Amino acid sequence: MLQPVLVTAAILWQNGRILLAQRPENDRMAGLWEFPGGKIEAGETPEDCLKRELLEELGIETQIGSLFMETGYQYPHINIILLAFHAMPVKGQMTLHSHAAITWALPHELMHYPLAPADVPIAEKLLHHATEPQMRKKKAMK
Repeated sequence: MLQPVLVTAAILWQNGRILLAQRPENDRMAGLWEFPGGKIEAGETPEDCLKRELLEELGIETQIGSLFMETGYQYPHINIILLAFHAMPVKGQMTLHSHAAITWALPHELMHYPLAPADVPIAEKLLHHATEPQMRKKKAMK
């Protein structure tokens, strides 16, 4: 069994819709949709990882909210523990740096997309707990 790798995913909300990103053609699981995020690097908190990944992949700064759920999945090439957090875009224009496409889907539409297997439990839980969190922008520290 492969050693588990900690990975983060963002449940990015906007006007009651959730962002999905499509994996590029030259990637493993090409064409599948996912909640954007990535692997946690050494010394990084899950929240810092998610902020970094969303800036690198989508060009946006985000506020990371509460942990929505933790799930795991054993792919043939990697064993992951996936930490999904609510998040909100706060700055920047969304641009594709790592994905083929993005879409904003209503919670009941998520399962209509071919999702990466690790993301399916998140989409299923969102079907039953699909309320956009009330996140407030944090005030700058003085």
